[in-house]
Amino acid sequence: MPILEPAAFTSSLAALAVALLFGYLLGSIPSGVIITRMAGLGDVRKIGSGNIGATNVLRTGRKGLAALTLLGDALKGAIAVLLAARYAPDAALVAGFGAFLGHLFPVWLGFKGGKGVATYLGVLIALAVPGALVFAAVWLIVAAITKFSSLAALVAAVAVPIALWILGAPYVAELFALLTVFVFVKHRANISRLLAGNESRIGSKE
Repeated sequence: MPILEPAAFTSSLAALAVALLFGYLLGSIPSGVIITRMAGLGDVRKIGSGNIGATNVLRTGRKGLAALTLLGDALKGAIAVLLAARYAPDAALVAGFGAFLGHLFPVWLGFKGGKGVATYLGVLIALAVPGALVFAAVWLIVAAITKFSSLAALVAAVAVPIALWILGAPYVAELFALLTVFVFVKHRANISRLLAGNESRIGSKE
């Protein structure tokens, strides 16, 4: 299970810019919005928390649609990385960053997107399977104990760059440290609710 760690950033700025734009446009595809509309549920942004991600789609009671949304959001990140990796490892990292930004700030939705966890995971799977295993293990443990999806995601996101650094992948670790900062920023409302004791638990329709 190799980690796609660049030896150095050697691609031209133009090539990296193309990788960033490609990743961004792919990441901007709003999986949750498309899937819920195709299923006849209307705009997922008017349901539950208003978020476009799988956790909010789950609040419709349609587990299959939530799973499809999770898969779609993860695939955006993974595909961006894998296609850019055909050019160079450094382009793959930049494309993954672009896909993550695209999900958070999609041009098609007025730059109001999701919280990025599924796309984070998709990028992680494509770049570093060991890191993805760490994320999954930590998420499952925290979610099983607390029933808070948001808390599980935050703790897992913190664990990933630490694990990648230990595994000897500093560039990939630095990328995920940056992505983790964005994850925390996008979860600031969840953090406030966790501290106040009124965050929705897994399975809640609120």
